[in-house]
Amino acid sequence: MKEPILVVMAAGMGSRFGGLKQITPVDEQGDILMDFSLYDARRAGFRKVVFIIKEAIAASFQENVGRRMEQWFDVRYAYQELDRLPEGYAVPEGRIKPWGTAHAIACAKEEIDGPFAVINADDFYGRTSFQAIYDFLTGDAPVHQQAMVGYRLKNTVTKNGSVARGVCQVEDGLLTDITERTHIEQRPEGIVYTEDGEHFLPLDGETLVSMNLWGFHQEMLEEFTGRFQAFLDENLPKNPLKCEYYLPSVANAQITEGRGSIRVLPTAECWHGVTYREDLDSVREAVAQMKGEGLYPERLWEK
Repeated sequence: MKEPILVVMAAGMGSRFGGLKQITPVDEQGDILMDFSLYDARRAGFRKVVFIIKEAIAASFQENVGRRMEQWFDVRYAYQELDRLPEGYAVPEGRIKPWGTAHAIACAKEEIDGPFAVINADDFYGRTSFQAIYDFLTGDAPVHQQAMVGYRLKNTVTKNGSVARGVCQVEDGLLTDITERTHIEQRPEGIVYTEDGEHFLPLDGETLVSMNLWGFHQEMLEEFTGRFQAFLDENLPKNPLKCEYYLPSVANAQITEGRGSIRVLPTAECWHGVTYREDLDSVREAVAQMKGEGLYPERLWEK
């Protein structure tokens, strides 16, 4: 069996942070959140990483991240670009928005030669989450079954504004549906979401949500590439500038068509991320606390 690969979706980093050199460290050693994910992935067992980036940030990314990781991983790169489209399709005039997370995986197909885990570059997932997905990928799950780490909603919100989360329905440990809620916020009375900005509905804090930590068999790559054209045919006429080909939509299609299943691996880990500038202090405090508890060494990457 081929060793699992970690796939890191980082194509949006340059635009979000104004250039990689401006990525803000979350500890005194200068580590960014991605360092913690890579560290956790390595101690879970991952030894190969594929970074999905844009060619425009390639040199900066390699300088700031890639070369440091080469002594710990077999490092590969894939490039997500707007013009990576099926033959006969063109980028709509005025479009600058990337095509989405499922498109990112499709762009990395040539670099993925085994079972693989997928993460966002700028989220903190926690050690046990990486261990759970690695154990799944090295276990005996059938090819038609994939996996997703499920976080408790209460562990993934910020007090500084709204977040978007994939809200999951789970039966007997399997995902039955995932719904993208684009505006979830923490209020004094509890967690709520809205679709129209006016009417707010409650969400149970124990609800499982996706933070885009997935585990796939290599065969799933055909699903990501094969469904893209149908996505374009359906969505380009309706929303040419902003439609996105989301990873969960591919997983949902597998379920609704009865062609596969998604094993949900619940985790008690807390998500950390800098959705808002005000989040940075709480992330730094959390990192310092975890180091104080011995969950991470003072310096992550010392031999």
